[in-house]
Amino acid sequence: DDESEGVDVAGSATPLSDEVEDLKKAALELNRDLLILEEELLFPANSQIVVFLSLDVGHYFKLDSVKVLIDDKLVASHLYTKRQNSALSLGGIQRLYLGNLKTGDHEVTAFFVGMGPDNREYKRGATINIEKTDDPLLLELKVRDSEANMQPEFEFEEWEL
Repeated sequence: DDESEGVDVAGSATPLSDEVEDLKKAALELNRDLLILEEELLFPANSQIVVFLSLDVGHYFKLDSVKVLIDDKLVASHLYTKRQNSALSLGGIQRLYLGNLKTGDHEVTAFFVGMGPDNREYKRGATINIEKTDDPLLLELKVRDSEANMQPEFEFEEWEL
């Protein structure tokens, strides 16, 4: 008699755990939808600017930190750990900044600090003048080794949508 009760309890627990899993899944989907909606409300496509960072280095530069300025105003900065450097050098791309920008002409500047050739501190900057339109603006900061110059190069690339 005790065994039959155990089966009933176990049998009724399965539908309950399925319901709990369904509720968890629904809560995660709702949370994702709310985050997307929040991003669309805070950063509408017509004023949105996103700045990404990618690394293709190893011989001539090890990134320690980066700062991003838009029209001489600091909008993002980041200090890098060894693990983050490793992830970026394996092909990862980091979103450094997501914000709003009025239409018109703007100047975006990035300052990089790290270790260059011969383990010497290396500081460099890169600047791009952009014209913000009603479309989202996606910029990639590319840091890569230049075999020809035997030093790192820093450049911007605008992504096409």
